Amino acid sequence: MTATPDAKPRGTRLPRTARRRQLLSAAQEVFVENGYHAAAMDEIAERAGVSKPVLYQHFPGKQELYLALLDLHVDDMIARCRDALASTTDNKQRVQAAIGAFFDFVSSQGEAFRLVFESDLRNVAPVRQRMERNLRESAEMISQVIQEDTGCSSDEARLLGVGLVGMAEVSARYWISSNGSIPKDAATQLIARLSWRGISGFPRTVADH
Repeated sequence: MTATPDAKPRGTRLPRTARRRQLLSAAQEVFVENGYHAAAMDEIAERAGVSKPVLYQHFPGKQELYLALLDLHVDDMIARCRDALASTTDNKQRVQAAIGAFFDFVSSQGEAFRLVFESDLRNVAPVRQRMERNLRESAEMISQVIQEDTGCSSDEARLLGVGLVGMAEVSARYWISSNGSIPKDAATQLIARLSWRGISGFPRTVADH
């Protein structure tokens, strides 16, 4: 097999966790470049600089490897959203931080967002479940803040949370696809202002912080 340009030299022994991290990094490159269906375990092993048996010791198949990557990056996106909401008690700043979490995620190294938001395997149940978990958990965190601070019912708050997540995700994906023609901070502030104009129209149930 011909080595790919980015293939790493073989022969280095690594601790299991470090090897797993290396394999996931190589797999992410291949999946992002080629999509799931065109990605080959041969190429992933070559890119990581390991033999296929070593790759299969860690991941029994291509789908298991793909799902491990999805779990990693879905957890990352949810954590970014959680940290953004916890970063301040000022709701206007919370909105900007939450929107910023999506812009930061799509601009993070390795284009992981393509796996989480644009998977070509979304019709496969385990993949769809992970993509839905990302939307559900992010929206639930936002809806809790909305419900606590407004007179919205839980159903209304949940719908607003989903709407905010959808707007943040689609806007961030469009922004990155346009090669960042608007600086990231300016783009984040633009979408945050749009979001805040809508959310701030709901009456507060507690005094402003």
